[in-house]
Amino acid sequence: MTATSARPPAPVPVLDIGGTHVTAALVDPSTSVALPSTMVRRHLSSDAAADDILDAIALAASALPAGHGLSWGVAMPGPFDYAAGVGRFTGIGKFESLSGVDVGAGLRERLAGRAERLCFLNDADAFAIGEYRAGAAAGHRRVVALTLGTGVGSSFLSTGRPVHTGPSVPPSGHVHHLTVHGRPLEDTVSRRGIRAHYARLRAAPHDQPLLDVHDIAARAKTGDAAAAEAFRYAFDALGQALAPWIDRFEAAAVVIGGSMAQSWHLIHPALTTGLASAARSDVPVLPARQPAEAPLIGAAHWAQDTSDAP
Repeated sequence: MTATSARPPAPVPVLDIGGTHVTAALVDPSTSVALPSTMVRRHLSSDAAADDILDAIALAASALPAGHGLSWGVAMPGPFDYAAGVGRFTGIGKFESLSGVDVGAGLRERLAGRAERLCFLNDADAFAIGEYRAGAAAGHRRVVALTLGTGVGSSFLSTGRPVHTGPSVPPSGHVHHLTVHGRPLEDTVSRRGIRAHYARLRAAPHDQPLLDVHDIAARAKTGDAAAAEAFRYAFDALGQALAPWIDRFEAAAVVIGGSMAQSWHLIHPALTTGLASAARSDVPVLPARQPAEAPLIGAAHWAQDTSDAP
């Protein structure tokens, strides 16, 4: 009589929720691969009514093929009560209608029969865990991961788990709480900060529309000194703000993702120069290997680990 082979684990359903989109996918937990044939991306309006936002998320989730597990991983931007599944969005210009709303209950109701548990985590933490499991952070015990987009998302990861408290990390484990040059970090290192600084350097008229970041990056590539300086100043400042925490956390690597990471040739030299002001100069600064899939992979492992926890 031959032994019956073990049944492979069911794929884990995941959601990556952003201010303009929601992505749903199934992830194979045994290989840490987001199955491309299952990936669904839908537009999301973060200024819509709560029911409309939940309907849009559920529509993407419902498009996934059947046969998955019932514990979902959900990567969600903050401020959010991740344990309770309740929005805390107040005064930040997105998802305001979800403030005080039980997002978990709303999605379970809409996904009747397909979701028993929704395991929420911060989107930057999901990215970091995904890169730890299947990307640039693999093999590093302690990693700082940054997502550079509208603002600065961050995660301090120790052996694959986010660290949110203690003397070795910034408040809540998020660098956007830091200051640099006497101002909140995101006044300088953000989409709005870079656009405003470039306009000042060019002495642009106040009524002239601001160029977007990708346009400024393109100008820097063609020799626009003001554009290059706007990037250099922002990411040198980020390095200076982050440097003491790299040392305190004893990070073995810094991993960078997010839409701005596409301008790696501008970000990397400035960030490493800023880091060298106070941190160990041998800490590598690495581009993400799974920039799009990492949050999905991380959310899947979070759901699996949370479900397996006693």
